[in-house]
Amino acid sequence: MEGSAFVLYNSNMKSAQPNTAIQVYNLFGESRDLPDVVHCETIASRAALHDWKLAVHRHARLHQVLLIERGGGEATLDGRVCALRPMRVVNVPVGDVHGFDFVPGTQGWVVTIAAEILDETLLAREGLRSVLSRCMVVRGTSQMRATMKQIFAEFDGRSFGRAHVLRALSAGLIGLVAREIALEARDNAAADSELFRRFEALLEQHHRERWSVSHYAAALSITPTHLNRVTRSATGDTASHLILNRLIREARRNLVYTNLPVSTIAYALGFEDPAYFSRVYAAATGLSPSAFRSRLPGAED
Repeated sequence: MEGSAFVLYNSNMKSAQPNTAIQVYNLFGESRDLPDVVHCETIASRAALHDWKLAVHRHARLHQVLLIERGGGEATLDGRVCALRPMRVVNVPVGDVHGFDFVPGTQGWVVTIAAEILDETLLAREGLRSVLSRCMVVRGTSQMRATMKQIFAEFDGRSFGRAHVLRALSAGLIGLVAREIALEARDNAAADSELFRRFEALLEQHHRERWSVSHYAAALSITPTHLNRVTRSATGDTASHLILNRLIREARRNLVYTNLPVSTIAYALGFEDPAYFSRVYAAATGLSPSAFRSRLPGAED
């Protein structure tokens, strides 16, 4: 049964120590198989039993969607800690490690969908599967809330066609969640593009001052980690490499187009020690500044 399986917790995750075993559950704290086509319960019905804290765990064959109606707390999603507020939805794909620390009294719903139901529902040509594979918190909508309440009501009943209606409502819910994830991803991409343009402008202004990644991140009011994500998305490279490349480009320009001594160029670029500047330049280009200059056309033998 899944409840007896373990994986090792990745060392960059915040809610557990490295090598802490993560329990693999069906529903949290249970080893029995999912007893229905889908499962629906309130957040309080399970969280209250565990002092409102659900330790990090994963589901091998289940996809979950949580909607916070009132209250909140924090979610740990594959090592990232995300704030939970009213009318936020948490998308937890099959196999992703997650945990929750709810504010006592938090209200909302959890819909759990078997992977087999997703396989029947998600058509490859529509692209929903890749979108829903993102473990994240997104904005909840009144339509999601209404669908959650419909699922909850149908789940508690025993009317004819119950399983079919649950499958249809669940398909509608995950479609709405996928739509919101896609919208948020588009908005984030636009915001990241603007951040990268601002970073480039700052880099032009301050590369001679040898600002660190932290300096640029602070000027943009984001974290260094976020800045690196932005630069990787835009160029495939880290912020630190882009900073170094801009510095080397400026040094090369001075070496080619001026007769300034290497030491003067080093001081102009914010280096207190010309020898250290030469080592940095050589590490980046394979040649010392003097050797590079000696190879320029017209250089004296």
